[in-house]
Amino acid sequence: MPLRRVRPQRLQVVQPSLILTLAILLGSAAAIYLACEYFVNGVEWVGRKLAVGQQATASILAAFGTALPESVITFIAVVFGHSPEQKNLGVGAALGGPLVLATIAYAVVGVTLFLSRQNLPATAAIRREFRRLSRDQGWFLAVFAAKVILGVVVFAWKPWLGILFLAVYGVFFWQEMRGKEQHAEDAPEPLRIAPKRSEPQAWQAYLQTLVALAVIFGASRLFVNQLDVLGPQLGIPSQLLALLLAPIATELPETMNAVIWVRQGKHRLALANISGSMMIQATVPTALGLFFTPWLFDRSLLIAAGATFAAILVMFLCLRRGRGSRVLLASMALFYVAFALVALVWF
Repeated sequence: MPLRRVRPQRLQVVQPSLILTLAILLGSAAAIYLACEYFVNGVEWVGRKLAVGQQATASILAAFGTALPESVITFIAVVFGHSPEQKNLGVGAALGGPLVLATIAYAVVGVTLFLSRQNLPATAAIRREFRRLSRDQGWFLAVFAAKVILGVVVFAWKPWLGILFLAVYGVFFWQEMRGKEQHAEDAPEPLRIAPKRSEPQAWQAYLQTLVALAVIFGASRLFVNQLDVLGPQLGIPSQLLALLLAPIATELPETMNAVIWVRQGKHRLALANISGSMMIQATVPTALGLFFTPWLFDRSLLIAAGATFAAILVMFLCLRRGRGSRVLLASMALFYVAFALVALVWF
């Protein structure tokens, strides 16, 4: 009786390409965090050299720097995209950024406060700060409502309204830059590239900030690219990946900045950086989308818009009353979870 040849069973192993993708993903995230450490340190000194208050440093200078990569992505997608799908990616990025900032970024601040055993002090100064932040949220709600309404209507002169969105950010910029600080400012930590100098030269602050920003930009692009590769490897649909995870990746620098400032006890700067980034995301990418695309939302984008609006409305009402806490901030994640569940069911 002939012997039957038994084939050895093949062991299921993790593909080397998947391991490499995960390694690059984690490495780029670590690079973003380290670069953000240098960036927030440098941008505080830049603000000091320009005689700009800490509030404007966080809401304008830091926010503009970290929002620049996402704005460039939107610009490239809507201007140089050769297909409707590519232009739609730009429209999705213009809406996904505010969603993540309004939910995940605020929640990360709250969680970081819990982990570092810090509380937002219940003082009159903090309540005034909450009311000032509610003003920023009110700005955002008005602008965001306008961009969503424009996403569901069609008319010939819609592209010209992009100029209006740029003008709105110009007014916000002017208002923040001329604002007066209501309290004494904390001295920045020594500049990382000149730790022995109590007062570094201006060019050193500019150099550290620009180099850190370049590293953030490159590492963020690498992170997003690896996320695009990871989706097919894990069997995640590209649409679902773009809707749920890609915005988190693109807003990683703003979130990292917030974590660093919270760890340093500078809660005001962390919150101002998020609110300032939200104003940029609500205006500049929207203007680009209006200029170069039909700016029409599908159902998934409308669901994302609803989650964003609900989250900021809750923040606005609480902060307007001078009420804010780490519990409130951490709870913003629930709006993103609700959005994610609806998106998963939808897909």
